[in-house]
Amino acid sequence: MPNIKSAKKRVKVIQTKTLKNKMFKSAMKTEIKKFNAAVESGNVAAAQEAYKLAVKKVDVAASKGIIHKNAAARKKSQFTKAVNSMQG
Repeated sequence: MPNIKSAKKRVKVIQTKTLKNKMFKSAMKTEIKKFNAAVESGNVAAAQEAYKLAVKKVDVAASKGIIHKNAAARKKSQFTKAVNSMQG
């Protein structure tokens, strides 16, 4: 454990930030799983709704620096391909 006051504060701040990042990442993964389940079921309407939510969560995570912007772009591209393959 740190002895210096500023180092103690950094530990507390990092714990708070880590918890927030885990919450965002967990919520994003949940939406992605819901989207994948909708695609697997073959329900186009449900997949499109889940697509919107999943893309939004990925965008938020990328904007907050939780995932890299290129990783976010890759995920969104994969989602779009999945939805488009259902319609075509």
